[in-house]
Parts: sequence; structure tokens; C-alpha cells
Amino acid sequence: MSNILFETVKTASRISGSCIVCFSGGKDSIVTLDLCARYFKHIHVVFMYSVPGLSFQEANLRWYEEKYGIEIERIPHFMISEWMRYGIFRKEDYSVPIVKPLDVYQYLRLSSDVWWIAAGERIADSIVRRAMIKNSGSIDDNRGRIYPVAHWNKAEVMRYIQHHRLKLSPESAVLGHSFRSLEPSEMALLKKHYPADYKKVAEWYPFVEAAVRNYEMNHEENVIAKV
Repeated sequence: MSNILFETVKTASRISGSCIVCFSGGKDSIVTLDLCARYFKHIHVVFMYSVPGLSFQEANLRWYEEKYGIEIERIPHFMISEWMRYGIFRKEDYSVPIVKPLDVYQYLRLSSDVWWIAAGERIADSIVRRAMIKNSGSIDDNRGRIYPVAHWNKAEVMRYIQHHRLKLSPESAVLGHSFRSLEPSEMALLKKHYPADYKKVAEWYPFVEAAVRNYEMNHEENVIAKV
């Protein structure tokens, strides 16, 4: 792989010996974590969950904790506050305050005493991310953000994972990516392959069961084809 791909993390590690790593279990965050573990003296790794304690996520987190000899902090994803307040697959509760990404970053910085935050955004992800990273650069001094794989393409990400024998999240074999939404199509697959975890999701978001039943009735052929 071209050495140019490693310039961002190398430069960032010369600015500071420590960084916070936002780890989702997706392919881009896997490479981001490995790069930061290799180049920074100290990393504080954080995983944001939408439902705590899902078995496939915990198995993946434990694998990376053992690999790097670290403890990954689990915290609620900031999107949960909107889902609970406005009733996404559950009854709304307007007493729940909205938590913004900046609130989470402030908490992480205060609790870890680390300023820099690394994440797996790539310019190839979307027009919005392309514009954001092109405007700020892969090292954003003003916001204290680092994007180690900003200029990588998907093939380069996958080659790195394979070369270093890193572990993709187990549910990606079923969903095609790491668990990230409550879309009925994804929940139907979760129900089939991880029934205990699906039950946990339904305990947090009880209306998801009706959405899944409706999806299954209208897309039975798609569900069978993906199994």
C-alpha cells in the first residue's frame, strides 16, 4: 500500500501522543483504530451503542480489547436521545433532552483529558463528508478531529483489513455492514440470525416488532433470498 495513505495518522501522532478513537465496528473504524493503535502512544477507544449489550457487538468489542490490550468505553449513541424524545419505534418522551454530537465530544475530552478525536469518515462516503473534509483537511486543528482514512477508497480499506487479519463485525456477514439502524429490513435479518439480540432491541424499541411483521408480510421473498 502507498505510504501516502499513512501520512495523516503519522502527522497527527507527531502533534500529540494521545487520541480518542470513535469505534463503530464498521470497516472504516476498524482501520482507523488499528492505525491509531500503531502510531499513537495512547488511545482511548469509545463505542456508541443504540442498544446496550448486543451479543454480536460485544463479541467484536472483546476481540479488539484483547488484541490491543485496552478497555473500550461503551456509551449511548447521541441519536438515542432523539429516538426516545420523538418516539422512534417507541412512545415519545418529551422529558428526554436532545444530546448533540458536540455534547458527546465534550464529555469524552473532559473525562479522558485528551483533545484529539479520530474517526473513520472518508471523502468517498458522501458529498457532505467530501465537502466537510475538503474544507477542514484530514487533520482539523480547529475542531480537534483526525480522519486517518479520509483519502482511502473501499478497496484499500478492505486490503488493509485482510493484510493485518483484522476482524469484521460478525453481523456484517448478514447485514452487509455493521449494525447501525432500526430499518425493518435489517431488523428482519437480525430477528432470523440473532433472535436474542432482536429481543433486546424490541425491549428498547417495542414498535419495531410491528414494523418487522409488516415488512415480512410485504417482502417475504426478499427475506428468504437473504437468509
